[in-house]
Amino acid sequence: MSWNTFGRVFRFTTWGESHGPALGVVVDGCPPGIALSEKDIQPYLDARKPGQSKYTTQRREADEVRILSGVFEGRTTGTPISLLIENTDQRSKDYSEVAKAYRPGHADYAYDAKYGFRDYRGGGRSSARETAARVAAGAVARLVIPEVEITGWVEQIGEVPLLYSRFDKGEIRNNPFFCPDAETVTRWESLVENARKAGSSLGALVTCWAEGVPAGWGAPLYAKLDSELAAAMMSINAVKGVEIGDGFAAALGTGESNADPMRPGENGGENGPRFMANHAGGIAGGISTGQPVTCRVAFKPTSSILTPVDTVDRDGNATQISTKGRHDPCVGIRGVPVVEAMMALVLADQKLLHRAQCS
Repeated sequence: MSWNTFGRVFRFTTWGESHGPALGVVVDGCPPGIALSEKDIQPYLDARKPGQSKYTTQRREADEVRILSGVFEGRTTGTPISLLIENTDQRSKDYSEVAKAYRPGHADYAYDAKYGFRDYRGGGRSSARETAARVAAGAVARLVIPEVEITGWVEQIGEVPLLYSRFDKGEIRNNPFFCPDAETVTRWESLVENARKAGSSLGALVTCWAEGVPAGWGAPLYAKLDSELAAAMMSINAVKGVEIGDGFAAALGTGESNADPMRPGENGGENGPRFMANHAGGIAGGISTGQPVTCRVAFKPTSSILTPVDTVDRDGNATQISTKGRHDPCVGIRGVPVVEAMMALVLADQKLLHRAQCS
């Protein structure tokens, strides 16, 4: 039995496949009385949806969301919120070869090994198409945490990093790469276009900050804020690494260099201390410190590529496969709205957990 639900108090369950008639999500545990309509959700789905530039898959999906339950007279009722997103541009015939042989790096073989049967059309449940449902749920979660501002961006594509000396937060939504620097965009354009023309793909690093998280969210052991974030980010398709704060770089420093020194805060420390650094990513002992909560997420290159790759068929015979169809040359680009959504979903859950114990 697969596990399709995430969260403890604020929970969501996604359903549907890449080439099924629709996909969606059921959000449970949302507090009642919150103003909610499709207009609150659609902008986030629009940011993630495919076919918006030549640097992403050319699958054309409107990704228009419908609220089926849990809302009455424009407000949440406290009952399960069901959200529906129709699939309208499937091309299942593109996957005839995938039915016979496994794509290396994809979930094809693992699904067959587990279930003995799989939906090969676009990867079925393993497709990144499922993340549309997460983004819809994340839009609801943001309404539970209005005090928090969540911002994600692409930090690196392939071997070409963003130059933080030119970081401009206002630039992130002005280009198809979610890039906070217009000059870096021009370098990424040629990089991704060359990979696309070559029938290959590239990986990417995505960074996400949540500002306004108060001190105290999280728990010391088995519901640590950082462990919940790590699990949430690792559950995203194609993610192979997660760092909180300095992450692996922390292992290269000393206790002095890695410390987040504190000084007295304003108004006699009424709102907590003033931190001089944030190497811990806003989390200490599994609990938020009041600093920005930060994480960095590594997306592998898209496994569905046109370049022939050695593999085996379902009978174990050696063969090669090249994946036809429409695929992202860099799946990490559209990963930004998904990372933001998972950050929102974890923080909403942790807020309600904190309120339940410490209110």
